[in-house]
Amino acid sequence: MIVRHLGHTDFNTIMECFLSAFENYFVKMPTDYNYYRQCWKVAKVNFNLSYGMFDNGKLVGFIINAIDERHGEYIAFNTGTGVIPEYRGQKIVKSIYAHAIPGLIQNGITKCTLEVITENHKAIKSYESIGFKICKTYNCFAGELSVDKRQVNVEKIPFEKVLWEQIPNQDMYSWDFHYTSLKHGKSRFYYVYNNTKLESFFAINPDGTINQFEVFNTKIGNWERLLYAIQSILEKVRIINLDDRLESKRIAIENAGLKNTVNQYEMELNL
Repeated sequence: MIVRHLGHTDFNTIMECFLSAFENYFVKMPTDYNYYRQCWKVAKVNFNLSYGMFDNGKLVGFIINAIDERHGEYIAFNTGTGVIPEYRGQKIVKSIYAHAIPGLIQNGITKCTLEVITENHKAIKSYESIGFKICKTYNCFAGELSVDKRQVNVEKIPFEKVLWEQIPNQDMYSWDFHYTSLKHGKSRFYYVYNNTKLESFFAINPDGTINQFEVFNTKIGNWERLLYAIQSILEKVRIINLDDRLESKRIAIENAGLKNTVNQYEMELNL
């Protein structure tokens, strides 16, 4: 078996291996190839810095890396790791990283990060053996919002008009929901006013994923008005990767009727 980058590997070949590796996963994965084509483009996946294990030309395992500068570091975010069932137990992920890390360093990468479901103990142990350490815990939620009617004014704005430097907690969003990723996606962006005073902000996908939502201060009623504003656009929503340190936000969304569905760790490896 040999490890090489995926820059010359056909997209359909990558997808066949990907879906085989994630069959019977903790959560049901989409199967539409175009979904991944779009998501990986938005995330800034670089297949020349993504790697696969090949056995006689057959792709049997992979690490798909998105590459971008975040928080002053040049990061390789592992947006998908997998090994097809018949090749598991052979430390293939560890072998791929052993091959990949020198190339990443050579290309200026200073840190590798990834997300893993907290119940996926085998994967966590594998990543820890490579040197990754848990640095954040994320909670995921889904359901129908149930917020009593509030008086709010909602203004849709283009990405370029969002004053990102004023939106709180930008360093606490995961890779896919950081504003530099949202710039190229399908999010719609909104300011929420209480009377004429700007009070909060949210970004939401047409599929119901709330990508960002923040209040500018935590005065009584602000979270409720923000969540009602979201509810006025879409009732059935999901929130992926809420940093568990944001307690007031978590309490607000639980009070609004959303249920915790799954939790993830963010892990990092300094190069």
